[in-house]
Amino acid sequence: MKKIGILTSGGDAPGMNACIRAIVRTAQYNNLEVMGIMRGYSGMMEGDFMEMGPRSVSNIIHRGGTILKSARSKEFRTKEGMEKAYKALKAANIDAVIVIGGDGTFRGANEFSNLFDIQMVGAPGTIDNDLFGTDFTIGYDTGINTALDAIDKIRDTAHSHNRLFFIEVMGGDAGFLALWSGIGGGAEAILLPEFDTSIDGLIDSLKGGYERQKSSSIVVVAEKGGAGRAIHIANVVKDRLDQYEIRVTILGHIQRGGTPTCSDRVLASQLGYESVMALLSGENRVMVGIVNKELKLTPFEEAKKHHVKADKNLLELARVLSF
Repeated sequence: MKKIGILTSGGDAPGMNACIRAIVRTAQYNNLEVMGIMRGYSGMMEGDFMEMGPRSVSNIIHRGGTILKSARSKEFRTKEGMEKAYKALKAANIDAVIVIGGDGTFRGANEFSNLFDIQMVGAPGTIDNDLFGTDFTIGYDTGINTALDAIDKIRDTAHSHNRLFFIEVMGGDAGFLALWSGIGGGAEAILLPEFDTSIDGLIDSLKGGYERQKSSSIVVVAEKGGAGRAIHIANVVKDRLDQYEIRVTILGHIQRGGTPTCSDRVLASQLGYESVMALLSGENRVMVGIVNKELKLTPFEEAKKHHVKADKNLLELARVLSF
């Protein structure tokens, strides 16, 4: 192996640039050439590559987003699209590729590497933290803290006006962002995609809080299937609860951007380094993760199929502490 490629795919996550930096510098330290692949699998099919060296990744560790850009490609899901990508990699003499992304990214890498003789290793980059094989994913810590900062600010205005705020955070399938930011922000209720929501129970809880002279309430809602879930729930509650003025805030993509936290920078640097070392060790079709502070290699098949569920005990903790 003489030359490797790097790509970022799917939703961007704070810390991806720190991971790119670690991959480039670790690879160069080990005498490997590095090519950046622009716009994920779309750029791989089109041969949109650029040479990368230690100085090309200077001053990016603190930047959000990804300097390699990201995209989702329907064409790459076809055998013809994958063959096109393979020819482009071979023309550039790229022997292996490190992919940074989530389960969809790994699914594509797994299928591609099964069809063609290109070594593939993945680093988990998603704010949802929903991949089996790692305790934390790149971007998760920043996403939590972005949501928490917004909740803190909204709490100030909710308290000033005796209002009930529904705050929607990302998390269509996994409620980690909602659960942790909700606990950290002192939310009165947290609605997760993993567990059914009882509107009657929610209303009873909010009424109880009002009777205990709470001056404001915050309900954190995971989007579950797309933005707008919080609006629907708020409208239902509004028809049956007139004690509070009700407002809705959808945080949306603000959670994806911004400067990565120190925790995300360190994790991304670790995973970037270990991704290169895994390639050098001959590993293929695996995701690099950290479990209990130790390196863990998880086959793409498992990383993309097994979703970790939010801790129900923490949800009970949040309920008790909202009393």
